[in-house]
Amino acid sequence: MSKKTATMLYRLSPWLATLGFFLVWEISCRLFAIPVFVLPAPTDALAALIKHIDGIWFNAQHTLLTTVCGFAVAIGFGLLLGILVGASPAMYRALNPLLVGFNSVPKVALVPILVLWFGIGTVPAIITAFLVAFFPITVNVATGIATMEPELRDVLRSLGAGRIAILTKVGLPRSLPYFFASLKVAITLAFVGAVISETVASNVGIGYLMMNASAMFQVPLVFAALLVTAAMGVVMYGITALLERRYAGWAMRKRH
Repeated sequence: MSKKTATMLYRLSPWLATLGFFLVWEISCRLFAIPVFVLPAPTDALAALIKHIDGIWFNAQHTLLTTVCGFAVAIGFGLLLGILVGASPAMYRALNPLLVGFNSVPKVALVPILVLWFGIGTVPAIITAFLVAFFPITVNVATGIATMEPELRDVLRSLGAGRIAILTKVGLPRSLPYFFASLKVAITLAFVGAVISETVASNVGIGYLMMNASAMFQVPLVFAALLVTAAMGVVMYGITALLERRYAGWAMRKRH
C-alpha cells in the first residue's frame, strides 16, 4: 500500500466506519426480518426523519440550546473549581469526598427535585446538563495543575516566581490538554443530561419528542430523534477537537 493510499484511508476512516456501521445495521434488519417496532432499519429512521423534519428540527434546536447553555455554565464553574482544587492541597482534601459523592448520585433522580424547584421547562434541562458535565472538567483541570513536577515548582520559586505567577504562567497552560480532553467528554454528557431531563420535565425537546413517539409506538421516529442527537453530539465534539488543536496542539502526538 502506497503512502498516499494509506493517508487517504486514514482521512476517510471515520466516514468508512460510519458507513459500514449503518450498512451492517440495514442488512441485519432486512436479513433477519426484524419488525420495525422492535428495531427499524436506518432507511426507516431516515424516512421518519424526512416525514417529521419540521417537528424534529424544532425540538432539536431546543435541545441544542439547553445543552450548550448547561455546558457553558459547566465550563465556567468546573474551570474555577478545578483551579481552586488543583492549586490547594487542603481544598483538594476537603472537597474531593463531596465531589465524588455528588457525582455518584444518579442525575435522573435529581430531575423531580429540579421540577419542584423550577417547574417544568427549560431550566431543569439546563441544570441537569450542567450537573452531568461539570465534574469531568473539574477533575481534569485539577489533575493538570496538581501534577506539576515539584522540581519545576522549586526552580520557578528560586527564580523569584510567586504562587500566582506559577499558576498562571505554568500551571494553567500545562492543564490545557487535560481541560480540552474533559470538554470532549463533558459535551457528550451534557446532551445525555439534557435529553434525560426533557423526557421527564419538559414539553419540548428531543427527549419530549422521543417519549411521545414511544407512547404512540412510532419507533422509527424515536430512532430518527436518536440519530439527530448523535449528529449534534458529533458536531459539538468536532468543534471542541478543533479548539483543542488550535490552543493545545503542542501537546498532541503528530502522525508521521
